[in-house]
Amino acid sequence: MEAPMFDPKPLRDANATAGERDFGDLPEWDLSDLYPAPDSAEFKRDLDWLEEACRSFAEDFEGKLASLGSAGMLDCVLRYERIDIVAGRLMSYAGLRYYQNTTDGERAKFIGDAQQKVTDYTTPLVFFSLEMNRIEDAHLEDLLSHNDDLARYRPIFERMRAMRPYQLSDELEKFLHDQSTVGASAWNRLFDETMAGLEFTVEGETRSLEATLDLLTSRARETREAAARELARVFGQNVRLFARVHNTLAKEKEIEDRWRSMPTPQTGRHLSNHVEPEVVEALRNAVVNAYPRLSHRYYELKRKWMGLDTLEVWDRNAPLPMETERVIGWNEAQEMVMSAYAGFDPRMAELAEPFFSKGWTDAAVKPGKAPGAFAHPTVVDVHPYVMLNYLGKPRDVMTLAHELGHGVHQRLAAGQGELLANTPLTLAETASVFGEMLTFRKMLAAARTDAERKVLLAGKVEDMINTVVRQIAFYDFECKLHEARRHGELTVEDINALWMSVQGESLGPAFSFMEGYETFWTYVPHFVHSPFYVYAYAFGDGLVNALYASYEEAPEGFQEKYFEMLKAGGSKHHKELLAPFGLDASDPAFWDKGLSMISGFIDELEAMED
Repeated sequence: MEAPMFDPKPLRDANATAGERDFGDLPEWDLSDLYPAPDSAEFKRDLDWLEEACRSFAEDFEGKLASLGSAGMLDCVLRYERIDIVAGRLMSYAGLRYYQNTTDGERAKFIGDAQQKVTDYTTPLVFFSLEMNRIEDAHLEDLLSHNDDLARYRPIFERMRAMRPYQLSDELEKFLHDQSTVGASAWNRLFDETMAGLEFTVEGETRSLEATLDLLTSRARETREAAARELARVFGQNVRLFARVHNTLAKEKEIEDRWRSMPTPQTGRHLSNHVEPEVVEALRNAVVNAYPRLSHRYYELKRKWMGLDTLEVWDRNAPLPMETERVIGWNEAQEMVMSAYAGFDPRMAELAEPFFSKGWTDAAVKPGKAPGAFAHPTVVDVHPYVMLNYLGKPRDVMTLAHELGHGVHQRLAAGQGELLANTPLTLAETASVFGEMLTFRKMLAAARTDAERKVLLAGKVEDMINTVVRQIAFYDFECKLHEARRHGELTVEDINALWMSVQGESLGPAFSFMEGYETFWTYVPHFVHSPFYVYAYAFGDGLVNALYASYEEAPEGFQEKYFEMLKAGGSKHHKELLAPFGLDASDPAFWDKGLSMISGFIDELEAMED
């Protein structure tokens, strides 16, 4: 077992924001479903239980897995799963409290101490996957064939065994587990706490990172420019620290990959995503080849709409000239998303409703609160929690739809149990992006004028470009960064150059880039928390576009197949999950089908120009 490090993976393309407007009664988390308080007897009870459970598990099973019968192996797996639940519950509570206010010293100490104890207590469990992987294939198959309850866990064993070629000695694996809290997770915390503490002064007002990023969507171009230049100034002041974080993490990864004989820096991510490298490569190539007909073409339209010779980086997410400035209150946002969900299937709205009424969502912007948005599944015997930084923009409504999609998915998958509920990242974006698409289609159908329809279409295209084009550009940047780091320390200028090498290619000739934009890699949390995570967004968007096309072509019975896919969690491979819809992600044409939806929206926008 890896020590459960709380990493909620903030989602979206840095559009979550901060401000002072009144959006109505924004919900806050009630974490008492996890534990009553950090100093509660229940938290201490579970910590004590975890220590004893891990000790006795190792005592009962270490060195004995190969000799277990099917009943004994099932008991072993069930005990392991229970430990996973308790450890996950402890770290979910510590992590969620921390992300509510990352600048609070007590919360930072609490999560650090909890992580250290959980890591120490679970170190005796490292033998489990190592020993499982030494069991002969024929013997394991015999165990599974004689016990249906054990056979449920076949996907878990298959994923463990996929790591067999890269497994180190028991002693080394225990060492890596033990030192993890002062390795990557420590650099993660340094990054998070530094980012949360940065201050930016724009137009005489001091703001957080999120509030300043929000100004890049301001209607006033001079405000957007001032925000972009202030971001560049502050990033530039701190860029050496962020270069140190990236150099250290990339080198640490390179060392571990080398010891494990991983063929590429991306191999570990592909294995954890249960996706073949050639499928990711087909996705990457399809998107890069589509840059001219997607981002290049759209941004040329936007340049004309804005009456500019060239777009600057602060114009990328600018509102369109024909767009009316509108603040959407929380209650209206809730109604928009819930009606879209209910329109697809009432069960979807029922699953989403507690996120609004039971303290499962934390929506307001607050000092020290983590940026972005996420849905954290916690553990299967509790429920997920959603975090937002809600500011009433249409994109915030889409973020709400996105995160609720994750929450619905996580609730449905919980029936698989802790070990099988966790969905690979490539499929984890399915319900979230589908929820966005449902909400967008509902809003588009309600558009009263061509101008309103144009604004909605353009907004959706921008979001899809941010999800597909921008994330694949991010993936290419990471690939270049990790490859370059293998050959030596990277200077700030080296990393800046790698960043800029993907920007012009992905955004196109409509853009020029201000001095200082070369440091904007510094604020992207995915590069620090989850190397190569970002392609999952493009995977999810392409998959959902193909799914939605399937829904439009053959709506009869689609909902049942869709719910069955979400309920499967991580118990099935993407090929098996998509087969009922007649889709296959290993077919290169699959990605072109998804990308054609984006280009079709751009076709419609171009037709409106005639």
